[in-house]
Amino acid sequence: MTLREMRPGQTAVVTKLTGEGAVKRRIMDMGITKGAELYVRKVAPLGDPVEITVRGYELSVRKSDAEMVQIELK
Repeated sequence: MTLREMRPGQTAVVTKLTGEGAVKRRIMDMGITKGAELYVRKVAPLGDPVEITVRGYELSVRKSDAEMVQIELK
């Protein structure tokens, strides 16, 4: 399952990051790394962006970036 498929109110743990180079580095720089706990706060009406809480702060992530984050629901 990916971050993009999560619904508001769900919590998950990151299991793997796909993607390459600068895109993967940018996701990791935002604090989304293997083992990090993610909580989906809201999803925009058209599904882009997704607002999440990670490592104690709120973050908005594009759908294209959210597809690169493999997760496991808690």
